[in-house]
Amino acid sequence: MIRSAKPSDVPAIHAMIRELADYERAPQEAKATEEQLREALFGAHPAVFALIAEEAGGAGEPAGPVGFALWFRNFSTWTGTHGVYLEDLYVTPRARGGGHGKALLAELARICVERGYARFEWSVLDWNEPAIGLYAAIGAEAMEEWTVRRLSGEPLRALAAQAMGTAVTSDFLSEATSLSN
Repeated sequence: MIRSAKPSDVPAIHAMIRELADYERAPQEAKATEEQLREALFGAHPAVFALIAEEAGGAGEPAGPVGFALWFRNFSTWTGTHGVYLEDLYVTPRARGGGHGKALLAELARICVERGYARFEWSVLDWNEPAIGLYAAIGAEAMEEWTVRRLSGEPLRALAAQAMGTAVTSDFLSEATSLSN
């Protein structure tokens, strides 16, 4: 079963994000806290949304989350419409092969169609063959001519300093971030 995430799902989502970071060989990069996730998903102005894949419990056991999809709206200047960007899709190892990943993708596709969004996009690590196989099977095309770029850490601060005409320190960014939240 696929459903929208609830505030009570935040600990499970956080745990699965940590598992995903381990799987993607970057556990040190998963720094988000449960509090940050709760605010981003359920605060006054949610900027991201999450779906939960849930398995029914057996023999009197409660149902439980076995996967999640975290997404946000983007916008295409070419189509003039919003789209969905899938930030993370994860299914726990014990539940893989049960159709949960495909069901999460199908629900996001349904959201796109229902809302008139023109695109549904995401990135995948080039070594993640199981995911690449699933994406090919549902008809997702690889964007061969496009590469992802990221600016973070010191290069991000250095470029921000050019706009501000001053050096941007980590303390300044931390203070600015806490004020904007």
